[in-house]
Amino acid sequence: MTAVDVVARPIARAARLPLLTPLAIRDFRLVWAGESISLLGDAFQTVAVSWLVLGLTGSGLALGAILIAAAIPRAVFMLLGGVLADRISPRDLALGSNILRAILTAIVALLVVGGRIEIWHLALVGVVFGTVDAVFLPAINTLVPRLVPAGRLAAANALMQGTAQLMGTIGPAVAGFVIALIGVGIAFVIDATSFAIAAFALLLVRSGATAVSAVDPTSEPAIDHPVDAVVAAPPVSITSSLIEGARFVLGDPVMRSIVIVSTALNLAINGPLAVGVPWLVLVGFDGDALALGLLFAAFGAGSLVGAALGGSLRRPRQFGWLVFGLVIGVGFAVAAISVAPTVPVAAAVLLAIGLTLGYTNVVMISWVQEKTDPLLLGRTMSFLMLGSVIAAPVSIALAALVVDTEAAAMFVVAGALIVISALVAMASGLPRRMSEAGATIRR
Repeated sequence: MTAVDVVARPIARAARLPLLTPLAIRDFRLVWAGESISLLGDAFQTVAVSWLVLGLTGSGLALGAILIAAAIPRAVFMLLGGVLADRISPRDLALGSNILRAILTAIVALLVVGGRIEIWHLALVGVVFGTVDAVFLPAINTLVPRLVPAGRLAAANALMQGTAQLMGTIGPAVAGFVIALIGVGIAFVIDATSFAIAAFALLLVRSGATAVSAVDPTSEPAIDHPVDAVVAAPPVSITSSLIEGARFVLGDPVMRSIVIVSTALNLAINGPLAVGVPWLVLVGFDGDALALGLLFAAFGAGSLVGAALGGSLRRPRQFGWLVFGLVIGVGFAVAAISVAPTVPVAAAVLLAIGLTLGYTNVVMISWVQEKTDPLLLGRTMSFLMLGSVIAAPVSIALAALVVDTEAAAMFVVAGALIVISALVAMASGLPRRMSEAGATIRR
């Protein structure tokens, strides 16, 4: 028995609530614990990079350039990452990604502590990180369904997403306090350590190649099959693999519509929230950092609760109609931000938006993972994530261009885009097809 098992055993005993049942599975518990620590480390790096770049250059443009340096390769190589996740053990891909990120972050920490860090160092590391992320993200989303049975997949996704929301909410505050107390170098040391811990946890994972059971969705994954014994994909070229994945995702009307709606949601939400909400606080409400923190915390808390509900509640038979009905509600809520009279009202609206998105993300991702052939899962997840990876920076750039003069119109247009995309999907029969397909998935 390893030290990790001793620490994690109390968690397994607590795994009696529906949301926590995946924690009874050793290998998922290792992945979840390791990635939770890594996400906390990421929060330290996010704050540290922003502080460091602004300290070195005093330029917001420079900070944007560093972020774009990571965003471009993440988008360019995302589909390739999906191909690799279908051809190579996703555990090994995620493990290698965490090891590489630990080494790079440790190098940055040494440069910062030694007073030798320069802006080009951060840009180069950003490019490498973006490339590695393009491999890691499809891999981890392919690994989770191989570690838990289908009956626990929604709860597993809820735990992963809920933990991400929690770390994204509390992590920056903790990081800011530590950086102010000790210095920016310690943030990179903590992040490098968190990657190393996540890599060690993945190294201990030994099962999950056939965890998603087509026979008994309540059964445990077999523990006598190592993760890297995944059924090998046919020996075809990477280009052929990409074409095969594109044919599956874009040729299936349900999957194609989900990609379009997901992209529209990311395009409509990221910019207004990341750029529009701070502008609203500072200009519309004449508020301060505390008010801004309240609004972001409301959205994060709602997302956390929504993810928990998505993993705990039984998926309704007509869940397709429910999901797109909720998406329409999100559209009206985003538009309503433009007329929110006070910070508490805006916080309540953001809480509702976060709750709805947290729930719908969990049930939709779980549904896609269940519906997809395991040999195509990496490519499918990479196509789904590609829309958000591309749409997010575009949305932020567009919001930055119009927020100073047309903030209210920006929220209204964003809400209208969400509503229209959902109505088009409903008119095309997507909710009905999803509900019908969902009734026959791995039963």
